[in-house]
Amino acid sequence: MNLDDVLAARKKFKGIVHTTPLDYSHTFSTIAQNEVYLKLENLQKTGSFKVRGSYNKLSSLSKEELNKGVVAASAGNHAQGVAYSSKMLGIPCTIVMPKGAPLSKVLATKQYGAEVILEGTVFDEALAYALEYCDRVGGTFIHAFDDHDVIVGQGTVGVEIVEQLPDIDAIICPVGGGGLIAGVAMAVKQMNPNIAVYGVQASACPSMKQSLLERKPVMIEATPTMADGIAVKKPGQKNFDIIKEYVDDIVCVDEMEIARTMLMVLERSKLLVEGSGASSLAALLYKKLNLTGKKVTAILSGGNVDVHFISRIIERGLVEAGRFAHFSMTLKDKPGELEKVLSSVTNLNANIQDVNLQHVGRHIYPGFAQLEISVETRNNDHIEELHKVLKNKGYNIQLVERLYEQ
Repeated sequence: MNLDDVLAARKKFKGIVHTTPLDYSHTFSTIAQNEVYLKLENLQKTGSFKVRGSYNKLSSLSKEELNKGVVAASAGNHAQGVAYSSKMLGIPCTIVMPKGAPLSKVLATKQYGAEVILEGTVFDEALAYALEYCDRVGGTFIHAFDDHDVIVGQGTVGVEIVEQLPDIDAIICPVGGGGLIAGVAMAVKQMNPNIAVYGVQASACPSMKQSLLERKPVMIEATPTMADGIAVKKPGQKNFDIIKEYVDDIVCVDEMEIARTMLMVLERSKLLVEGSGASSLAALLYKKLNLTGKKVTAILSGGNVDVHFISRIIERGLVEAGRFAHFSMTLKDKPGELEKVLSSVTNLNANIQDVNLQHVGRHIYPGFAQLEISVETRNNDHIEELHKVLKNKGYNIQLVERLYEQ
């Protein structure tokens, strides 16, 4: 596996896969104190980089293997990549997805002509079922990341970045199973070994980071994360070997940092990016890497966000940034009390979004009422100011978390 393989893959899918833009961001450059460029793989065919590896893999199969059809397991983006590639090559395709996969990704995969089977609660369970199913039906299994041709296909992202910005200093890449960063790091380091390549994982599922510490791929326990595309509990062996050789470091970002970054990209760059795609930029914005004054590219690896989840992402990002708050308090149940509270809030230039006043409830005593109020605020200091003013006026205030879990 070398750079020549990657260059050959790019020729193979010319006209099938986009050469995605490399977009300079003044806003993020100022925040990160680096020259920040965004590699917009969220604008790729099928909405993510995955189509690169899947098309390269499928087009490398023999005619006999293609006729048998292909089987894959995916949390979403690999599914669409394989389904799209199968459609382009005219072959049957079955995708096994976790039951909790975003509905938009399930529907998109079906629309590309694939048969979708929902099995397991996480990717690793879906993968185990897909392997068993593939053996049973005699198809060809297309692994999401632990495969030579898939890694080579993903490496074309790195080649494009270096061609678009020859004097780049560093590339930051999301890491799940490791297919993207393995391909990018291998290709880029062979083009210019002085370019640093960093990986980013969600703190909720740091499988590659832990594997590097233990010097072998290991299975870890994970917690839910909005970066579902990189929530892989055990990285691939092929990926691990390449990453160990070529990648400079892997860091982690938490859910707050991912949420805020998703919202910032949406607001400032007018781009919709999923949690896994935002993780690379989050590492840069939240100073996880010792980089200052460098030319840096963050790979926004995908933009397939379920439309029903967008509002949750926005609200979570607003809450994390201190721009939305939800208060709960007990009032005396008499005329004028509600008006006093609302006046106190508006006098501090907070924009009231929602008011709910309950007079009857298990914890509401006679003569009192329970008020819940949602407000738009400027930042966390503004929320603290609101809290302090209302408390000084004798109200027992509780700041209620209204974050939606994935």
